[in-house]
Amino acid sequence: MLGSMTAPHDFSPELSVACGLAREAGALLLAHRRAGFTVEHKTGADDPVTVADREASALIMAALAAAFPDDGRLSEEEPDDRARLNHDRVWIVDPIDGTREYSTGLPDYCVSIGLAVGGQPVLGVVYAPETDELFTGVVGQGAFLNGQPVPAPHAGPEWRVAVSDTEHGRELHRTALPGMKPSGSIALKLARIAAGQVDATFTMSPRSEWDIAAGHALLRAAGGDLTRRDGRAITYNQPRPHVEQGLIGGQPGATAWLAGQLRTLNLPTAHLGVQAHEPAWAALNPADRAALQGHPGVNVRHADGHLLALLVVNPDTRQVQRAEGDAFHLDRLTRDVTRALGTVAVSTVAVGTAQP
Repeated sequence: MLGSMTAPHDFSPELSVACGLAREAGALLLAHRRAGFTVEHKTGADDPVTVADREASALIMAALAAAFPDDGRLSEEEPDDRARLNHDRVWIVDPIDGTREYSTGLPDYCVSIGLAVGGQPVLGVVYAPETDELFTGVVGQGAFLNGQPVPAPHAGPEWRVAVSDTEHGRELHRTALPGMKPSGSIALKLARIAAGQVDATFTMSPRSEWDIAAGHALLRAAGGDLTRRDGRAITYNQPRPHVEQGLIGGQPGATAWLAGQLRTLNLPTAHLGVQAHEPAWAALNPADRAALQGHPGVNVRHADGHLLALLVVNPDTRQVQRAEGDAFHLDRLTRDVTRALGTVAVSTVAVGTAQP
């Protein structure tokens, strides 16, 4: 169990190294902002990368390897060294969470450094360079902002919900969900929840381990948690380091209220690679449940069990075998699948047609 695992180890050396690296990387990011840089894109316009991402990643990963040579390491901007799967302790790094905001001159980005032990997030450091906010936490030992203990969680009943600025601009602004506060970086959202600045968050699109590991540890250190939208737990250092569906998390009271709101408002979520044992499988009609059982590339967008879009992709060839559903939701699902797999050949199938 996590409690017994963390009790003999206070993680002080790890926390000290991670804090120093977060600040050092933050200074590098600010220097690149002053000097200017070129923005590239990986899988599309929603997936930018800069030289600052790569240099900050190289700095952090080299220092972690020197300080903790027996640990595994995973970074968004480095080739995935699968040897990490043989390690119980794995550092999970996003050198810039919120690259879109960073590259467009907005302050809502951060350096995110997390440590998972036995698949569980135990230590998190999130640094916001523009505001010089350093969020730190170890599960079982509390969360801190710039060295000061975070306050007790907000008691409600008016909850503050941090949401994706992208998701808010595209569809959430049309909903009746109260208390929404759009922002960029999800790592920074989770850190701000841990610090009591907001209360809960959720996403409709999937996220990757590096997006959330540090923030999840901070949230747990402050008494909250983060799960998949269907309520199942998140385990880190997976062979494919991507959580396959949207997320929900925060302090317990706020999260319970938010989950009820999402059900009432039928707000959608994607689920990539859905399998028959998972709740989202029930969104398929009986014929598709029989025909697609065992297929590794069944991707859906659904709202409380109601299917909005279906995209069936061969994960090896990235060829689309079926693409069905409402055009808006199919576009959102295609973007999610593209970010997870790379380019998919959506044009090979006409939207709204069932393929054998």
